[in-house]
Amino acid sequence: MYANSSPIHSAQSGVHDQLAATVAKHAAHVFQKPVSVYNQRAFDDSIAAWRAAGSLPLILDAGCGVGLSTMHLAAQYPDHFVIGIDQSADRVGRNTLWPGGATPLPHNFVRIRADLVDYWRLLLAARIFPARHYLLYPNPWPKIGQLSRRWHGHPVFPDIVALGGILECRSNWRIYVEECASALGQLSGKEVGCEAYLPQQPITPFESKYLASGHQLWRCQADLGTH
Repeated sequence: MYANSSPIHSAQSGVHDQLAATVAKHAAHVFQKPVSVYNQRAFDDSIAAWRAAGSLPLILDAGCGVGLSTMHLAAQYPDHFVIGIDQSADRVGRNTLWPGGATPLPHNFVRIRADLVDYWRLLLAARIFPARHYLLYPNPWPKIGQLSRRWHGHPVFPDIVALGGILECRSNWRIYVEECASALGQLSGKEVGCEAYLPQQPITPFESKYLASGHQLWRCQADLGTH
């Protein structure tokens, strides 16, 4: 990617004034959207791969795109198994080049095409809880009226929190991370902050592009506990 990414522009200047009410509403109601057949099949296939690898501590790379971050996480945590999930068949199926040809490609990962809304709920129903969980540069949906399209404003967010583990969200839009931290704190009862972030090595194409474009990066981390 070229270093030509434009800064995020939004009429919103701080945490959305409807965030807390939205999170509370979603926490009070069970999200009952039917699970699609293809998502169930993708879930079953990925869990079979995880179990075949020995049911190692699980890492979710949610919205993994072409899966470069999935590979980096697999290399960073060789004693874990990483499942990268993206809704785009084109991105998941793309041949992603692993940097540094002399370094062996990690094998403790799998990439799948699935809708995260279904995948998270299937994990929770199966009582499979990740050790770590990454939301790396999700679409920020920066318009004020788009809160429900951000993960922390979506009805599935309480299920994400219920999965536990260490959850990390990164974005080049500070407000997105501040909102995510606020929603995590609201549901977990823990103090979660937003911090400026400079990676030693970019692990996603967007992370590389935003850094090359001079953007400040932000992240929040929350330890949501184990089951």
